[in-house]
Amino acid sequence: MSDVSAGPERHVTALGSSAASDLFQILRDGRPRTRTELSAITGLARSTIALRIDALMKLGLVGSVGDAVSTGGRPSSQFAIAASGRVVLGVDVGASHLRIAVSDLTGATLVRVQEQLDVAEGPEVVLDRVAEHAHALLAELGRTASDLLAIGIGLPGPVEHSSGRPINPPIMPGWDRFDVPGYLASSFAAPVLVDNDVNIMALGEREHAWPEVDHLIFVKVATGIGSGVISSGLLQRGAQGTAGDIGHVYVARGAEVPCACGNRGCLEALASGPAIARALTATGLTASSSQDVVELVKRGNIDAIQAVRQAGRDIGEVLTTCVSLINPSAIVIGGSLAQAGEHLIAGVREVVYTRSMPLATEHLQITQSKTGPDAAVLGASMLAIHHALAPESIEAMVAATAASR
Repeated sequence: MSDVSAGPERHVTALGSSAASDLFQILRDGRPRTRTELSAITGLARSTIALRIDALMKLGLVGSVGDAVSTGGRPSSQFAIAASGRVVLGVDVGASHLRIAVSDLTGATLVRVQEQLDVAEGPEVVLDRVAEHAHALLAELGRTASDLLAIGIGLPGPVEHSSGRPINPPIMPGWDRFDVPGYLASSFAAPVLVDNDVNIMALGEREHAWPEVDHLIFVKVATGIGSGVISSGLLQRGAQGTAGDIGHVYVARGAEVPCACGNRGCLEALASGPAIARALTATGLTASSSQDVVELVKRGNIDAIQAVRQAGRDIGEVLTTCVSLINPSAIVIGGSLAQAGEHLIAGVREVVYTRSMPLATEHLQITQSKTGPDAAVLGASMLAIHHALAPESIEAMVAATAASR
C-alpha cells in the first residue's frame, strides 16, 4: 500500500513502521537521489553510501536512474528503488477461486492468472496449483524462482499470522493447522506470509484506493462476513489474529437462526450471501449463492432487493458499534454480495447514519470497494512487499550476499 511518510527518516505502512536508518528505506519512496543527498540525509560518509548502494544494486533492489542537473563539473548519478528488479507473488485463495499475481516492488501487477477451484479440495491440491501457476507466471516474465523476494497468501478463514497456519477454518476441511509456509518451502526459497482474506483485502483496498486514510474498516460480504480494520494507519490483527471477526456478532433479529459456528443469531447467519439465498428460496425463488442473489437484484426482483437491503441494515447494526469503538473515516463494503450495488450499502448507511453519534459520522464515507475482486490479490502482494523490503530483510540479504563472496 502507499506509504504514509513522516519526513525522510520515517517509513510508515499499514503493516508497521520503522526508523529509516537503512539507506534502502529512504529510497523506497521512489524519488531519485544522489550520493550527496543520501549522505546529507543519513549523516554517513559518501564512501559508505557508495558501498551500500553497490550492495543494493547487486541485489537488484536499487538502480541508477540518470544524472542530476549539473551545477558545474561532472553531473552526479542518481539512484532509486529498482521497482522491476525483483518480484513478489500475491495469492488469493477463495472459497471457490484462486487468483495469483506476480507484482513489482511498487505493487504493480505484471502478470496474473485465476481459476475456479474449491478450497475444500484440501491444502495439498490448492497449494500445488499455486506452485504450478507461480512457476508458469515467472517463466512468462522470463524470471525464475530466485527472482522472487516473498509470497503473500490470503485464506478464507482464521489464520494464526505468526505461523501461517489456518485455525479451525469452517469452510476449509483438511486445512486446520496445516503448515502452509512449510509446504510451499519445497517449491520456493522465498518467505511465505499468510493472513485471512479480509485483512488482505483491507490492505489492498487501502493501498490502491485510500492511501491517505489512516482509519478504515473493510467489510467483506460473501459466503461469510468479516472485516479488516486499519487504525492509525496500521492493520489491527488483535491478540490471536481475530480482530474484525464481525460475522459472529449477535444480532437480535436472528435470535433463533443457527450459524455454522454452533451459535445462534450470528450476523453471518442472517446477512451473508447463502443466508439471503436460503431466505429467498423459502419464498419460492431459486437461489443458492451470493451470485444468484446478485443476479436476482440486477433483474429487479423486489423480494431480492428488499432482502439485500435488510442484510445491509443487519450489517449496519453491528457496524454502528464499530463506529463508536474505532471512529473510522471510511467503511468500505466488498465481497461478492457487494456487486448488488447500492441496495446493500443503502441498508448499511440507513442504520449507521441514524444510530451513530453525529460527530462520528460527520465525515464518514460508506461506500463500495473500488478494487472489487482484485482487493485480496493486491493486498497479498503488499503483504509480501512490506515483509521483503523491511529493514531486517534487507540487512539479511546484504549479509548473505557478503558471506557468499
